[in-house]
Amino acid sequence: MNHVKLLFFATIRERAGTRTLEMDIPEDMTVQGLKEKLANDIPALKESMLSVLVTVNREYAFDEAVIPPNAEIGMFPPVSGG
Repeated sequence: MNHVKLLFFATIRERAGTRTLEMDIPEDMTVQGLKEKLANDIPALKESMLSVLVTVNREYAFDEAVIPPNAEIGMFPPVSGG
């Protein structure tokens, strides 16, 4: 198993009900797999996982990226500028 730390920001933090969460995930889990797991484990996050921006160790990550051991994962709602 791979131990990771999740950091939630803005509206995602509100929906999760916490700032951080630590969990064990399979060693070959991708960002997409983690988003699906969170949507199932925390139903309030299901809608957010469709458009969430994810960082792995402070670098933006695509859905197909495999999460490395002991990663710090940030989850941000989409940002609009103007």
